[in-house]
Amino acid sequence: MGKGAQSGDELSVEELKRIQIECAKKVIQKDDFETVETVGGMDLTFEKIDQNPTRAWASLVVIELKTLKPIYNLVVEDTVSFPYIPTFLAFREMPLLLKLYEKAKVKPDVFFIDGQGTAHPRGCGIASHFGVETGEVSVGVAKSKLFGYYKEPPPDRGSYSYLRYRDRIVGAVVRTKDRVSPVFVSVGHRISLKTAVSLVLKTSKYRIPEPTRLAHNLLQRVRRDSLF
Repeated sequence: MGKGAQSGDELSVEELKRIQIECAKKVIQKDDFETVETVGGMDLTFEKIDQNPTRAWASLVVIELKTLKPIYNLVVEDTVSFPYIPTFLAFREMPLLLKLYEKAKVKPDVFFIDGQGTAHPRGCGIASHFGVETGEVSVGVAKSKLFGYYKEPPPDRGSYSYLRYRDRIVGAVVRTKDRVSPVFVSVGHRISLKTAVSLVLKTSKYRIPEPTRLAHNLLQRVRRDSLF
């Protein structure tokens, strides 16, 4: 799987699918940790999303769970050459996320990643790829649904419904703020869905949880400063 994430542009779609299926078999969907004191959010943006190759930036913001205040941040830049192919996002973004992870001097207890985990056609979206590759605890927090079906949760903050596929639960649709669109939460690696939902709610002041919201905002500033 590591090789595939690093050199996906050299592999066929069938080989990429096989890598994802093998990755899904390694995902641990239960709490495999003791305590959580820090949560990190990872996000990625491109100079020109419809061009290939293109410059890209990835960010990590680590917050203290108790206060929701940021304690560390880092941005890395590189060129991304793997094309955008729906359901194969990890092969485009993982090399830069791994570069960010390796350079980070502070590693949070849990990583939130802007994307899917187990809520993926082959059970291994980018949040699961990242978790399996690094061995870290990870959660997929996406702004839109990729896969599955659900009933709209009640409008109150804290309510959620399950995201399902063929009667199997693959994630949760979570209302993080009263009467705003929900976010789509799924297990990345080494965490239960129940705990993933709880952490997303604990870290949410707005629609998007603070770790990924702050990582996104940091990226937008860096990208703007780099281009102008």
